Amino acid sequence: MTIWLSRVPKTRDYPPDFAATLSGGSGLFVVEMSTAKDCLPCADLWGKLAQFRARYGWTIRPLNSQEALLRSGRLGLPWVGHPVAWVHPVNDPDRIIPIAIGTDHGVNVSRNAYLAAKMLTGVHASVGLRAMAKFTGIVGPAGAGR
Repeated sequence: MTIWLSRVPKTRDYPPDFAATLSGGSGLFVVEMSTAKDCLPCADLWGKLAQFRARYGWTIRPLNSQEALLRSGRLGLPWVGHPVAWVHPVNDPDRIIPIAIGTDHGVNVSRNAYLAAKMLTGVHASVGLRAMAKFTGIVGPAGAGR
C-alpha cells in the first residue's frame, strides 16, 4: 500500500479558506465509509479519517454495504467494493458526494472533503474543482504541455 500511495501526488497548497471551511463544517457534514473486515485499504483510510476528525471535528461513521451500493447506483457509479467514503450534510443523507474510493493520502482526503463542503453549500462543482486544481497543481497554466 505504501508503494502504491507513493505514486499518488499529494496536495501541497490550499485556498485561503481551506482550514476555516473544514473547521466550520464540523457540525454541518458527516463522512460515512463502507468497510470490510481485514480490508487493508479500509484500515488505512479509517486511520486518515480519524486524523481528519481530530483536526476538523467532523463526524466519521461506518456505512453498511447495502447503503453504499444504493448510493453508488444513485450516482451511476460502478460498485467497486471497499472502502468508499462519502460526505453529506448532517440533515440530508441523500445529498452525497464520494470523496475517496480506496485509500489516499490524508491531505488529499482533506482536499476532497473541502471540495464536497464547497459543492454542498452552493459552489458549482466545476468552479470548485478548477479552484482546487489551481492550488494542488493538478492542472498547469493555460497552454502548458501543448
